Amino acid sequence: MAKAKTLYTCTECGASEPKWQGQCPSCLAWNTLVETLEEGTSSNRYANKFDGLTQSASLQKLSSIQAADIARHATGISEFDRVLGGGLVEGGVVLIGGDPGIGKSTLLLQVLCHLGQTAQAIYVSGEESPQQIAMRAKRLGLDASEVELLAEINLEKILATLQTHKPHIAVIDSIQTVYSEALQSAPGSVAQVRECSAQLTRLAKQLGITVILVGHVTKDGTLAGPRVLEHIVDTVLYFEGDQNSSFRLIRAFKNRFGAVNELGVFAMTEKGLREVANPSALFLSHHDSQVAGSCITVTMEGTRPLLIEIQALVDESHAPSPKRLCVGLEQNRLAMLLAVLHRHAGIPCFDQDVFINAVGGVKIAEPAVDLAVLLSIVSSLKNKALYNKLIVFGEVGLAGEVRPVQGGQMRLKEAAKLGFSKAIVPKSNAPKAKIAGLEVIAVERLEQALQQLRST
Repeated sequence: MAKAKTLYTCTECGASEPKWQGQCPSCLAWNTLVETLEEGTSSNRYANKFDGLTQSASLQKLSSIQAADIARHATGISEFDRVLGGGLVEGGVVLIGGDPGIGKSTLLLQVLCHLGQTAQAIYVSGEESPQQIAMRAKRLGLDASEVELLAEINLEKILATLQTHKPHIAVIDSIQTVYSEALQSAPGSVAQVRECSAQLTRLAKQLGITVILVGHVTKDGTLAGPRVLEHIVDTVLYFEGDQNSSFRLIRAFKNRFGAVNELGVFAMTEKGLREVANPSALFLSHHDSQVAGSCITVTMEGTRPLLIEIQALVDESHAPSPKRLCVGLEQNRLAMLLAVLHRHAGIPCFDQDVFINAVGGVKIAEPAVDLAVLLSIVSSLKNKALYNKLIVFGEVGLAGEVRPVQGGQMRLKEAAKLGFSKAIVPKSNAPKAKIAGLEVIAVERLEQALQQLRST
C-alpha cells in the first residue's frame, strides 16, 4: 500500500504547500502551516465531476425518521453515569481531560473492570506498561480478569485490532501518544491528534464501538491539541480537583446525548474513586459558632442543586488602590456588585479590601450567587453574623433589582432537605405552595434584602 502524501496547510487562509515554511506565501502569516494528509490528486478528485453516471446521495424526509430512545450502558458508577447523561452510548466517542495524576486512568480502569463482566472491553495504553496497569488494578482490588490490554501507540495497529475483535468499549490512553504512519510529525502534534482522533471516531461510528479518549491538558487547563478534537467527539468531560485534596469533580462541557454542565463528585481513596452521596456537604464549612462574612447559597450544576458557602472578608485598606480578589467567582462581577451596593444601598467599600471565596474550590459561573455575595460582604463589613440556617440566592441587576433565576423550586427543596429554615429569594422564585420547614422571604430589590438582615 502506497504511503499517503502529506501537505502543509495554512490555518489562516487554507493554502497548501508541499513543504513546511515559517511564513505562509499566500497570506504572509507566520507559523501557521500544519501537516495534513493530501485528499487525493486533482484527477481523482474531479474525474467524475461532469460525468453523467455520477450517483447522488439519497435524501429522506426528517419526518420519516423514527426518533427512538438511545440505549444506555451503565458504567457501575452512578456519578459518572450522571455526567454522561445516563450511561455510555453505543458508537459514542467520549473525550475526558484533566491534570496529570488527577485520576483519569483510575476511573476508566474501574469502569472497564465493571463493563468487562458483561461486554468485551479493551484498554489501549500508550503511556503505561502492562505491568503498571496490572499493579494498579491489584492495588485497587479490581477484578480485571475480563479486561483485554493492548500496549500500542501505532494508529494503524490499533485500528486493525479494533476491527478484528470488535469490542463493545475501548479506552485510548491517551490520544496524544498515538501516531499515524501516514504523517511525519511527532506524536502529540496538531496533525497527529487531529488525524488519529478522526480515524478512531470514524471506526467507532461504523462498528458501533464506544470509544473513550483520554486527553492531556495545557498549563491553562484546556485540552491539548486542535480545537476540532472537541468538535468531532460526542461528549467532552473535564476532570477537576486539587491534588492536595481527596475530592474530584467531573464536569460535562459538551454532550450530544445528555445535558451539559452536569457535575459528578468523587473522593479519591486507597481503593480508587468513590462516589460522594451528599456533595453539598463538601462545600459547607462547619463552624462551632456563627461567623461574620459567611452566607450559604444554592447553585445549579446541570440538573443538580449544590449548596455552597460564600465567604467574604472586608478589611480597611492601607494602600492607595484597595484589593479586589475572588476565588471561584468572576472578579469583574465583584467590582460591579460593589458599585451596585454603594449606589442603591448606600454602603461604600472604596476604602476597603474585599476578598471573596467559594468554599471547597468550586468554580461558580452563574449570576444566581450575586445576592449571597453582597450579603456576605455586608455581614463582614458590619461584623454581624447571618442566621446560620439562612439560604440566599438571586441575581442582582445594575438598577438594584433582584432578578429571578432558573430552577428556583429545586434550589429551595434541596435547602429544606438539608435542614435550612429560612430563605431570601427573588419574588418571582417564591413557591406557590408552602415548603415544609422553610420560611421563604421574597424580595424585589437589594434594599429589601438588606432590611431583612437587620430584622434577623
